[in-house]
Amino acid sequence: MISLKNEKDLQVMRHAGAVVADVLRLMRDLVQPGITTMELDRRADELIGRSGGTAAFKGYVMTGISRPFPGSICVSINEEVVHGIPGVRRLEEGDIVSVDVGVLLQGYYGDAACTYTVGKTSAQRQHLLEVTLASLHAALAVVRPGRTLGDVGHAVESRVLQAGLGLVRTYAGHGIGKKLHEAPQVPNYGRPRAGITLKKGMTIAIEPMVMTGREEVVSKPDAWTVVTADGSDAAHFEHTVAVLEDGVEVLTPWES
Repeated sequence: MISLKNEKDLQVMRHAGAVVADVLRLMRDLVQPGITTMELDRRADELIGRSGGTAAFKGYVMTGISRPFPGSICVSINEEVVHGIPGVRRLEEGDIVSVDVGVLLQGYYGDAACTYTVGKTSAQRQHLLEVTLASLHAALAVVRPGRTLGDVGHAVESRVLQAGLGLVRTYAGHGIGKKLHEAPQVPNYGRPRAGITLKKGMTIAIEPMVMTGREEVVSKPDAWTVVTADGSDAAHFEHTVAVLEDGVEVLTPWES
């Protein structure tokens, strides 16, 4: 069942989303050669706590995985798509690193992700990031009452395939609110005018995941980290948004 939010709900979700955005802006400043992913996790957790929130991913349990997620944020490097576990690995010049942040604040969740370059990176990796972010913007541009999730997915898919890149199809965006993952599922592909119709009050997380190689992913032995099957690079951008009467509101404004 899809939960529609009223203005009171959205006010709290804006606060949760603002904390998510603050963390992602901090990560942008911290991502440099030599820093460990564990240090990124520690700094993110500190900021979330000071803001009065709780790291949504820490201890998160996923069906089929016996071990709860151990980090406060997901940190995925190069061929890692999503759900990378923070640890002792140090970022190196030229890497790309995706950071996914979830925050629970006053009973509501915010969720967003961004991929950063570590120092100067290759033109191919820079292109991957630009296309992935552009596909997110393309999706945001069609969100308003009366459009469909098929329209949203088609906007992402069209932008990615036109650029000659691959699209992760086995993972998707989702509804969000009092639960981190609510109905509906928000795929990054679809047919125009197909699927669930968007309504005022819907809150969804849109999150394109794109790779430079084949459209196949596998899990690493830790059971959490998802990587491209062929070792190609991957990028991930995400916003939590609300469907308003006249369009869309980004609730996780990490780009500002």
